[in-house]
Amino acid sequence: MKVGVPKEIKTHEYRVGLTPGAVREYVSAGHKVMVETNAGSGIGSTDDDYRKAGATIAESAREVFASSEMIVKVKEPQPSEWEQLRENQILFTYLHLAPDPEQAKGLLKSGCTAVAYETVTDAQGGLPLLAPMSEVAGRLAIEAAGTALKRYAGGRGLLIGGVPGVQAARIVIVGGGVVGTHAARMAVGLGAEITVIDRSINRLRELDELFQGRVRTRFSTIESVEEEVFSADVVIGAVLVPGASAPKLVSRKMLSSMRKGSVIVDVAIDQGGCFETSHATTHADPTYEVDGVIHYCVANMPGAVPLTSSHALNNATLPFGLSLANKGFAAILEDPHLRAGLNVYRGRLTYKAVAESLGLPFSPIDQAAA
Repeated sequence: MKVGVPKEIKTHEYRVGLTPGAVREYVSAGHKVMVETNAGSGIGSTDDDYRKAGATIAESAREVFASSEMIVKVKEPQPSEWEQLRENQILFTYLHLAPDPEQAKGLLKSGCTAVAYETVTDAQGGLPLLAPMSEVAGRLAIEAAGTALKRYAGGRGLLIGGVPGVQAARIVIVGGGVVGTHAARMAVGLGAEITVIDRSINRLRELDELFQGRVRTRFSTIESVEEEVFSADVVIGAVLVPGASAPKLVSRKMLSSMRKGSVIVDVAIDQGGCFETSHATTHADPTYEVDGVIHYCVANMPGAVPLTSSHALNNATLPFGLSLANKGFAAILEDPHLRAGLNVYRGRLTYKAVAESLGLPFSPIDQAAA
């Protein structure tokens, strides 16, 4: 199969769909890989590195899209990209369609087959292609919060870990999944006071065991969320409903009772965010203030550390990408985990939660492929 890797064009996105090491695996499996010039510059990989791995270098993204049967990216395609997609072409990347109706319409119009990293599953019921970026984002969330808490950034002027004799920051993490767990790990290491809120008693038990009393856990109710948020210095939004828009757990009204200069980090912003006042920001302009509360809502947080992120992502995506390259659409029909990743097929939405979030018709894969 002809596999194409365009350079990412989202603002301050430095990751790359395939590293040179991953390209070598595709080439060894008998596939042809075309990489746009400078696509790997954000991770320090040159065009020569890709040539040595067996890729050919294209001078433009247009050449990559026109020549490839499968496009491997990191972030969701931008308008200039989805306009170049076509029928019988596979797109393999993060999509996050639920809060993005324009992208969904663009992909539907293109007629392409779009497989979303964030809804591919594994035998344990997890999301193996979302997990590595969730790990990175969870850890970065605490770093972002520490920066936003500084007085010059509009925050309370608080050091997350405090010092002897001075109280540490109080961090509330809403959601105890991969993002929440890794945020808690970082916060524990810094000496913060941490509470994790989740609706799964079993998950709260696991976190209690994992952190050996260093992290408080609370079952998620309207009352518990209000109590914790109102007394927090930092609130991390780490709630995920696979494929669907994130639930709004903190309302605009609640902000008025939060501490002035406190910080919200909405890691769920890719799925629309779990705070009513959230809207996507970029690394170029990451924060804004609403009612005295600093909001950090960067939609591609792992893009800030592209070397770590690209290699972690490629480790996870490689077997699935090779399967798609080896078998084409048949891989999706044969593998229930890849089938779970199929969001768009020839002008139809094939992922129910996305269709429901967008208010558009849903076509089960068996019906869409008939």
